[in-house]
Amino acid sequence: MKCRHCDTPLTHTYLDLGSAPPSNAYLRHEQLSRPESWLPLRMLVCDHCWLVQTEDFAGRELLFDADYAYFSSCSSSWLAHAERFVENAVQTLGLSSQHCVVEIAANDGYLLQYVQQAGIRCLGVEPTASTAAAARGKGIPVREVFFGRETAKQLLAEGWAADLMVANNVLAHVPDINDFAAGFATLLRPSGVVSFEFPHLLNMVQLNQFDTAYHEHFSYLSLHAVQSILLKQGLQIFNVEQLPTHGGSLRVWAQHTDGGLHQVKTAVAAMLATERTAGMLTTDFYAAAQRHAEAAKNGLLKALISLREQGLKVAAYGAAAKGNTLLNFAGVRPDLITCVADLSPGKQGKYLPGSRIPIVTPAQMLADKPDVVLILPWNLETEITCDLAVIRDWGGRFAIAIPEWKIW
Repeated sequence: MKCRHCDTPLTHTYLDLGSAPPSNAYLRHEQLSRPESWLPLRMLVCDHCWLVQTEDFAGRELLFDADYAYFSSCSSSWLAHAERFVENAVQTLGLSSQHCVVEIAANDGYLLQYVQQAGIRCLGVEPTASTAAAARGKGIPVREVFFGRETAKQLLAEGWAADLMVANNVLAHVPDINDFAAGFATLLRPSGVVSFEFPHLLNMVQLNQFDTAYHEHFSYLSLHAVQSILLKQGLQIFNVEQLPTHGGSLRVWAQHTDGGLHQVKTAVAAMLATERTAGMLTTDFYAAAQRHAEAAKNGLLKALISLREQGLKVAAYGAAAKGNTLLNFAGVRPDLITCVADLSPGKQGKYLPGSRIPIVTPAQMLADKPDVVLILPWNLETEITCDLAVIRDWGGRFAIAIPEWKIW
């Protein structure tokens, strides 16, 4: 296999999590009697551009289909994050009704609803039919296509040249990352800017966030790698912000290399230096990741078996993709976790891929009064513990498994 960005042959393994079904391939009841497709889940690191990437076994059409079940608006903290972003962008960039905002991977309209409320012309690009329909239900225009250079050319011809393009947590989801970046360079006005948000690979490695690895994530990103990808398409990073979202993310601001209006801020050089000092431009940086992932897996299994032997009921919260990676890597089944609760109507009544644990409503889970609730989307720990504080009434406890088992 060669690097999806720079074409260098890949020889260094970062993580090998065995095999798993696609993390968002939730099962209906009638599918429980049928086999599932399990695909190898292995990540490699390029020793030239330092892009970490999956070994590809599935195309984007399989992973992002019409029944895609991830709806961004199910998280109140993520909605608040999106609203703050729009407010700041409108003020900082001076956006008005004369401008145009295009979001790539607009999902269910979680962000563009705030753009629309500000009276700014906007368009969402979203390939999954389920979430695109939800966005249209909010009155947001959506193009149901995968984004790249050709899509950008078509949108440009239709008058959708963008003053601001937004791409939150999608840069990792594209198999042809060069073509994807080229689409931004094509659709962006000469004076326009792009905002990318993505989980920072530095945190993934240092904080043992291995469960953020799954087939839908084709790439795992550092600022060094993203800078190289964008520069190849004529886009220059002029600012970078550190965010607490998704266990630690970066928000990168970019403009056309020629003609951009914004001065490059010192934060860019500072973050590049941080990555270099941490050792991210060496293969040694990734050497201990496998051992740490296996330690977390073993810790989870030991804890769940112990709780079962004590006669305690364990449920989980959040049918998130990262949770599926963790549970399938550990081999957890319904004998150890009875159910997983989730707010998304698109997941309720279905079963987790691989582990086949039933997905229920939060009310159904709480009615069973579990002794322990394992929070699978650990990045939403504060939000979830607040929403489920009622479990303390019967002595219930919370737990997380990443970076290691903790119960309280």
